[in-house]
Amino acid sequence: MRIDDYSVRTATPADLAPARAVMLDTVYRDFGTGYVPRWHGDIIDLAGAYVDPARHTLLVAVDAEGEVVATGALDSRGPAHPPNPAHVAERYPSGVTAQLRRVYVRPEHRRRGLARRLVDELMVFAVADGGYRSVYLHTDPAVTGAEPFWRSLAKVVHDEREDHGGGQGIVHFDVPLG
Repeated sequence: MRIDDYSVRTATPADLAPARAVMLDTVYRDFGTGYVPRWHGDIIDLAGAYVDPARHTLLVAVDAEGEVVATGALDSRGPAHPPNPAHVAERYPSGVTAQLRRVYVRPEHRRRGLARRLVDELMVFAVADGGYRSVYLHTDPAVTGAEPFWRSLAKVVHDEREDHGGGQGIVHFDVPLG
């Protein structure tokens, strides 16, 4: 399939269960952690986390057969401290920070530009909102391809692997807004 064979849209109620499946498959397969409520609670309540709040959104990429094969979300919650470093939480306060979340692509659909297309659409949403001053995300560099992908789009603001003891090993990014 080519990138033109997919459509990206705001998730509908019918998309929530398949989007949740993409996300849960990712946390089990790629993260190796499985579902951890304090980290992944939004996955269970996608409507409450991304669909219902006015300044949040959930996008899905759908293949030619109508199957949800990728997800991307944005919310207005900045990174919390703890577990994130205090200076990162202070730099990206809730309400004025758009946080990119759950940009996941099923393995058989990767390397086709879907993640970049989802991020582009999420950035359009953030700019159109008018109330965001910055865009933040964090990633686990142990996930294959995640760190190089985000480095191609964003600037590292903190790499926990450089902390004494390695922190959680998470890399925090600032994405240019506009």
